[in-house]
Amino acid sequence: MRWARSSLATGADGRLAVEQVRLLNRTRGTVIAERAEVASSWFARLRGLIGRRALEPGHGLIIRPCNSVHTFFMAFPIELLFVGEGDRILRATRAIGPWRIGPIVPAARYVVELPAGTLAASGTAAGDELEWATQ
Repeated sequence: MRWARSSLATGADGRLAVEQVRLLNRTRGTVIAERAEVASSWFARLRGLIGRRALEPGHGLIIRPCNSVHTFFMAFPIELLFVGEGDRILRATRAIGPWRIGPIVPAARYVVELPAGTLAASGTAAGDELEWATQ
């Protein structure tokens, strides 16, 4: 997977535009997120999902580089994928609630935050390989 230099760019209207991708589980042939935002700038990674009221089904947030997250100041549970070399899932964490600290996975290159229930619905588990499709 080739990484863009930054997930944030300025659109024609001067507002920040965020890179969005479709996230697939290559191992199982399922869609994990139809619209996943990529947070690779310092500010985008810092903000994450803070301030949002929910993360809609079919949406997600990819934070890179990253090997641990927290859910401080969040209002809803999320599921986490810790992804390493070769886009292989190292650890999958289900429904971590608000005001929690997630696990630290030293070998993770990035973390995917998803709505609760996504892992079961897509059959996604540790060991699966992911694929990104740009939109």
